[in-house]
Amino acid sequence: MTLRAELIKCDCNVIHQDIVDHVKTKMPDQDSIQDLSQFFKIFGDSTRLKILSALFESEMCVCDMATLFNMTQSSISHQLSVLKQARMVKYRKDGKVVYYALDDHHIQHIFDQGLTHIKENRK
Repeated sequence: MTLRAELIKCDCNVIHQDIVDHVKTKMPDQDSIQDLSQFFKIFGDSTRLKILSALFESEMCVCDMATLFNMTQSSISHQLSVLKQARMVKYRKDGKVVYYALDDHHIQHIFDQGLTHIKENRK
């Protein structure tokens, strides 16, 4: 038995042109698809997901996150930089301490939906 899945396809070009035309009008444009792809790549790193999960509960500084995750401050800072560039987190300074927080609360909804999906599939 081969590991390659057998591709199932139609023996014609188009049967339901009306459906094709309708779906085409509902599809996001190519730039939006590309941006969405980049957005979901941010969720592809477990450290970034841990950081986001922590920030759902409270704003935190890098040193506290490093302690929480038993990681170096440098590693946390690098991931925060990616999250900040993606406009998922923001920061504020209080003296010499920099606190990070969610910049967009839609992020928690997306995270929660993904987690719900994962938990349902484990049953």
